[in-house]
Amino acid sequence: MTITREFARYIIGASAADIPANVTQEAIRSLLNWVGCAVGGSRHPAIEHSLAAVLPFSAGSDCSLIGRHERVDALHASLLNGISAHVLDFDDTHLRTLLHPSGPVASVLLALAERQRISGREFVLAFVLGVEIECRIADAIWLGHNTDWYITGTTGVFGAAAAASKVLRLDEKQFVHALGLASAQAAGTREMAGTMAKSFVHGRAGQNGLLAALLAQQGFTASDSSLEGRHGFAQVFASRRDVETITGGLGSTYEILQNTYKPFACGVVVHPVIDACIRLRNAHHPDGSDIEKITLFVHPRTLELAGNKSPQSGLKSKWSVYHSAAVSILDGAAGEHQYSDERVDDPVVRALRERTAAIPDPHLKDTEAKVSVKLKDGRVIDEHVVHVTGSTENPMTDQALAEKVRALAQGILPSHQIAELISTCWGIMDLEDTSQLVRLSAQT
Repeated sequence: MTITREFARYIIGASAADIPANVTQEAIRSLLNWVGCAVGGSRHPAIEHSLAAVLPFSAGSDCSLIGRHERVDALHASLLNGISAHVLDFDDTHLRTLLHPSGPVASVLLALAERQRISGREFVLAFVLGVEIECRIADAIWLGHNTDWYITGTTGVFGAAAAASKVLRLDEKQFVHALGLASAQAAGTREMAGTMAKSFVHGRAGQNGLLAALLAQQGFTASDSSLEGRHGFAQVFASRRDVETITGGLGSTYEILQNTYKPFACGVVVHPVIDACIRLRNAHHPDGSDIEKITLFVHPRTLELAGNKSPQSGLKSKWSVYHSAAVSILDGAAGEHQYSDERVDDPVVRALRERTAAIPDPHLKDTEAKVSVKLKDGRVIDEHVVHVTGSTENPMTDQALAEKVRALAQGILPSHQIAELISTCWGIMDLEDTSQLVRLSAQT
């Protein structure tokens, strides 16, 4: 039996009763975080430009746009809501693979919830299954893949297709073809870092996954070994891969339990440095002009992905460990304001970036960082973060997640609607119709 067909049989046979309570709870936390990020990103210029481009071509107005009043068809809603949820670089992360699992899956399910009745239990089940599929595929390839590819673009499409196939009730043959059609659309290179195209890659993963399921529903065919075949996804996209273990423990272990949520609005690989710098600032209150040099000791992947010494825009600064260190020391924060064009161009920030050095240390874990600040009076202050805030070892609490969503939605939705949206997310398992959740996330 092919891996693709084994996935199909598992997802078709899975029921809400099979999902452990802790897995369901983590899915709800993931969904709440995703909705907050989508509302928060809904006014970004990337959304304004995207909407201007696609609105004239929308095939209908069935579906809401999160944080906005416009309505579009389901395919465009999946794209635009997916862009919105990722554009602030604040969405969830499967730390081992750097996959952002909720984006493609949630954007598709919310679009379908306005086209057909999906209960809260059905929604969460499909969400868990979609995340499971994309994470397992990501686990199999990430070591030979992440240097060049955005893994959410390349494997998120499978999660979106799987979730859509579940709620559309595709049969085994259709489901196999849906995964094959997802494979045919996997894309997204890291050259897009620091541009609007990065969020487009993530939005497109959801849209492409939904299209794959819709095509398969109508009898459109694809290979039944699209994942593991000689010229299939894993062989083509990854120089190192482990497809033999991709279905191991399927139905008994759940990758969503490894999901994490960002307290800072930038690439997750720089979060340990931010955590350390904020702790140093809060403990010692150094003035920027008093700092002679900042030295960062980081996991090698941090410099591989975020080694931009002189970012030229707010979006590019999200992938600069030097900028993140500077603003964290100066501001004691790393929110959206710290990654604005204005903050990038600030002469004080720019000067401190130049006095910051980063050294890769292969002995550090990817959730770990050491920061040493040498002051002009000769003193040296140090901080060592072993488990960064937001990691599985040091997770954000439910209260912290709710506060994050409130802050992101403030000024976009009315306060009473934000409160109701958060409450409805927590109580999604009791909803008979999840279109209620979608309506609460949009402007009325």
